[in-house]
Amino acid sequence: MLRSSSSALLITFSNHSSRTLPKNYADLFIFAGPNEAKETVLALNYSSGTTGVPKGVMVTHRNYISNCIQHNHLATLYPNAAERAARARWVCFLPLYHAMAQTIYLSGGVMRQIPVYIMTKFDFVELLENIQKFKITDLAMVPPIAVMVAKHPVVKKYDLSSIEAIGSGAAPLGSEASREVEKVWGGRLNLKQGWGMTEVTCSLLGWDPTKYSASFAVGEPNANCEAKVMRVDEDEKGNQTFTEITERGPDQRGELWCRGPNVMKGYWKNEKATKGTFSPDGQWLRTGDVAYVDEDGMFFIVDRIKELIKVKGNQVAPAELEALILDHKAIADVAVIGLPTLDGDERPKAFCVKQPGAQVTEQDVIDFVKDKVIHYKRLNGGVEFVDAIPKNPSGKILRRQLRDMAAKKAQLPAKL
Repeated sequence: MLRSSSSALLITFSNHSSRTLPKNYADLFIFAGPNEAKETVLALNYSSGTTGVPKGVMVTHRNYISNCIQHNHLATLYPNAAERAARARWVCFLPLYHAMAQTIYLSGGVMRQIPVYIMTKFDFVELLENIQKFKITDLAMVPPIAVMVAKHPVVKKYDLSSIEAIGSGAAPLGSEASREVEKVWGGRLNLKQGWGMTEVTCSLLGWDPTKYSASFAVGEPNANCEAKVMRVDEDEKGNQTFTEITERGPDQRGELWCRGPNVMKGYWKNEKATKGTFSPDGQWLRTGDVAYVDEDGMFFIVDRIKELIKVKGNQVAPAELEALILDHKAIADVAVIGLPTLDGDERPKAFCVKQPGAQVTEQDVIDFVKDKVIHYKRLNGGVEFVDAIPKNPSGKILRRQLRDMAAKKAQLPAKL
């Protein structure tokens, strides 16, 4: 990434001091006057690389400020917004190169004059200690952490009563799991999910905090943003064709397209990838996520297109099965992949992490899923218990590692 970004200066923690650059920093910079905010790149934030090689996302000054304002605007919708802001305390357990850490916790917190307590690395018990010690008011999570909050016995040892708002992102969290998290606070809080990606600076879909979320919807577009669902087909010549299906109901799934002032300028030194990520007219970002919209105009994220499992001509979303399996009381974390078969098809396989001391078998998990899904979504690829699910530092599942593990056991070629 350092070579790709042509970086002149690396800012890091002291434990990496032996590998940092010379200390005469002034010689590394050419200071220039102000430039056009819409075109001038503020940051290169690299995509997570879970479905390919990480790419440098060019985030402009306009992108950055727009997304900060959009997120902070949602907080003004509370009836007691000024009072909430005055007592707000946040904790950030994400790495500081993460889009959410930069946009919401650092810049957003500064803009609203909210103290932010930064953890150098994630540790669940330390997170609970920080919430209790610093009277944290807002808690943003990813599904595995949300499940730990709902299920881990250590949670009962800490006073989490200062929390006033809870949310989850990065991957879908099932409705039942969401309700279990809410029970930790006696049902007085409503867990809301949002959606974003590095290519939209941080977030683009979210919730009016005064509305109640009873599902796993990720809300509606941010201020000055648009989103739609597109069906992508091919004509007889193999060229892609596009049809908007946003308002055709919950069964109309397609690719999520979006646009707004927070959408990236493009990929650093990668015109081919930039062109392929935007619509043919260059006006819409093709997110690569499968989505649909309900009758209330709320968006739902199904999964990444590249992660879909192909079962006898049907498409199965790993995230859908993961959200379902996380509803099992004995499961702490899970990842689902497509297990290749000799005939070129795939079968869903789940890698599960047990709750401490839990007694559960592979067949228990298979049976738990069996009656809740249509036949081709069942775990016909089996269940395997592991100590931990491989993830990158920002919490995204590294499915390629799991595919490699499964392929070696089955003596089949790994799916890239």
